[in-house]
Amino acid sequence: MTYIVLIVIAIVLEVLADILFKEWTIKNQNIILYTGLSIYFIGTYFWAMSLKYELLSKSIVIFSVINLICITLVGLLYYNEQLSLINKIAILFGILSVLLIEL
Repeated sequence: MTYIVLIVIAIVLEVLADILFKEWTIKNQNIILYTGLSIYFIGTYFWAMSLKYELLSKSIVIFSVINLICITLVGLLYYNEQLSLINKIAILFGILSVLLIEL
């Protein structure tokens, strides 16, 4: 249970930092960049702590794919970004990789 809590916190913070990085590219305000970097650092700490409870090889795949899905949804829904067919296939392979690791 501790692992799940740590990885969820890490993912939420990473997604928030990624959103701030995107906002920084739009608004070009350094405070947004520095806030994003700070949040990213804190998220990385939680991810590192999660490694006490799970293997690195399993943890990095779960973290990366769930983060990818969340940030893709933000890009699609909030920033109206589009995905190519190759992007969609890659995301499906990522989801499949998490499912296979959990077996």
